[in-house]
Amino acid sequence: MGGEAGCAAAVGAEGRVKSLGLVFEDERKGCYSSGETVAGHVLLEASEPVALRALRLEAQGRATAAWGPSAGPRASAGASALAVFSEVEYLNVRLSLREPPAGEGIILLQPGKHEFPFRFQLPSEPLVTSFTGKYGSIQYCVRAVLERPKVPDQSVKRELQVVSHVDVNTPALLTPVLKTQEKMVGCWFFTSGPVSLSAKIERKGYCNGEAIPIYAEIENCSSRLIVPKAAIFQTQTYLASGKTKTIRHMVANVRGNHIASGSTDTWNGKTLKIPPVTPSILDCCIIRVDYSLAVYIHIPGAKKLMLELPLVIGTIPYNGFGSRNSSIASQFSMDMSWLTLTLPEQPEAPPNYADVVSEEEFSRHIPSYPQPPNCEGEVCCPMFACIQEFRFQPPPLYAEVDPHPSDVEETQPVSFIL
Repeated sequence: MGGEAGCAAAVGAEGRVKSLGLVFEDERKGCYSSGETVAGHVLLEASEPVALRALRLEAQGRATAAWGPSAGPRASAGASALAVFSEVEYLNVRLSLREPPAGEGIILLQPGKHEFPFRFQLPSEPLVTSFTGKYGSIQYCVRAVLERPKVPDQSVKRELQVVSHVDVNTPALLTPVLKTQEKMVGCWFFTSGPVSLSAKIERKGYCNGEAIPIYAEIENCSSRLIVPKAAIFQTQTYLASGKTKTIRHMVANVRGNHIASGSTDTWNGKTLKIPPVTPSILDCCIIRVDYSLAVYIHIPGAKKLMLELPLVIGTIPYNGFGSRNSSIASQFSMDMSWLTLTLPEQPEAPPNYADVVSEEEFSRHIPSYPQPPNCEGEVCCPMFACIQEFRFQPPPLYAEVDPHPSDVEETQPVSFIL
């Protein structure tokens, strides 16, 4: 083996490894979860004999939160006093794919293509979902490292997407959320009246791509024109060295119609679709990602009236069991009440014929037709005169009372009140 080492050392270090790659067994698999198996191959192509000390595989996963100048684990001593940094490790796997026999320092790989399979299992403890934000990240990666004598280590890395599943079918996430609030518009003795808002969602947990039905009742007793709106907000919270950073931004929104003074408006299932976002991260001690559904009213010249309903974005969709029947029944009644609100209470009578065609206009449009010379009696009459006279006959009288009333008793429509 010593001769092989000398021969390998005599060959130039450059150009020996033509390529080094890492592929997963199932490249179509988008993400992994706790307890699953990660498998694949490390691909090495050599154009010349390659001397190596070891070929190993490393799988690492950690959450880091950092901000400030040169924040990070390698910050200098002068900057570390101002930097804020925190780290939590979730995954640390180390596998040897190729190593020399006991007592020998190196092994020699012949020119050509080589494949080194690997397989390892993720920890059974819950792993936090992958995430990248402004002040921190939760990242997992698999890296193959090639150690060679007298040459710097060569490596290839692939990111591993991990998701911590959140089932929205749990009882806590199937509970409806309801809030009500009122705001007096104006100040001191110049108040113009209150604006009240009630909002409700049927459950707390939803998944990406779902449309959230929003039920709301808005009453405008002020003298101003108001606009109701709804939005989904994402709140990122980073904890490091006893300090906190928070980022909040809107990910989706919807707008309602203007509501005039003294009027009300009802949302009977107005939908707001959830865009592709990171699922809620609630199980990491230094990074947290929360969501909320805000229903608010924009009031000109005053602070907005806002209700925030807690929201959890999960990964396992709603299966519709349990409270589905009651939910559908309530949804049906709400939709029907909304439909009846759009119908007029009494049908409006048509205009009077005299208001549409005056007597003068009527006489102007009836020309005089001379009697034909060969007509005998009143039976013979001009055909066109009959048509013209029929054209300007008034419509039948309108009766507001139905002569054939229905036996079904009509009920007054009831609006949705939270």
